[in-house]
Amino acid sequence: MENKIKVTGLNLWYGDNHALNNVSIDIYKNHITALIGPSGCGKSTFLRCLNRMNDLIRNIRITGDVVIDGKNIYDKDVDEVSVRKHIGMVFQQPNPFPKSIYDNVAYAPLKHGQVKKGQTCDDLVEQSLRRANLWVEVKDKLQQPGTSLSGGQQQRLCIARTIAVQPEVILMDEPTSALDPISTEKIEALMLELKQDYSIITVTHNMQQAARVADYTAFFHLGLLIEYAETETIFINPVQKKTEDYVTGRYG
Repeated sequence: MENKIKVTGLNLWYGDNHALNNVSIDIYKNHITALIGPSGCGKSTFLRCLNRMNDLIRNIRITGDVVIDGKNIYDKDVDEVSVRKHIGMVFQQPNPFPKSIYDNVAYAPLKHGQVKKGQTCDDLVEQSLRRANLWVEVKDKLQQPGTSLSGGQQQRLCIARTIAVQPEVILMDEPTSALDPISTEKIEALMLELKQDYSIITVTHNMQQAARVADYTAFFHLGLLIEYAETETIFINPVQKKTEDYVTGRYG
């Protein structure tokens, strides 16, 4: 299996709070990796380390390496904006721009100079919406606001917007927690399709969701990576008692 991301000795402090403690993990290409654990255990903080979103927070200190395709994204010569272009992010609450459905998808590729206005941009918008399984639902209303869509459609629009810039990795921070069961099912099916072309890392509180979609699962607790293995192992035969207690609902 090919490594996509190699994290070694990652530590993060918010002021004096040691929020991530010496985390090391290999994340594999074209797989879905789920991050599970109780609230406040470091899952989302770890996720945001993978595209340097934590750089935007004041009073933060990070040590260790996050190597993606052989390059440490925390090296001094790395521009964090270019990191975020290659590593897309989908948030917990759908957050379409206050623009049309078309402009939501086209905005970043146009801004980054990946396409020019016209047919190539039209094709990219259609292709991205098709990849997000949204095209059929919106193809006749591309000029309507993205915010006019249902919650589940908005989240798929955000996924289309993410893949329009052709990232290599997609980070998802509880992408279905604000959605109804039918929308959740659509997003999960979409994740399974997208892993053919992308490496996906998702934070979830939903144990069943991790079991359904993830190839690998990492269990975090109090800033420590307690256990990381194939998902089936984590849920059926975990090595650590803490992991077993969490996945069987004894705490958390």
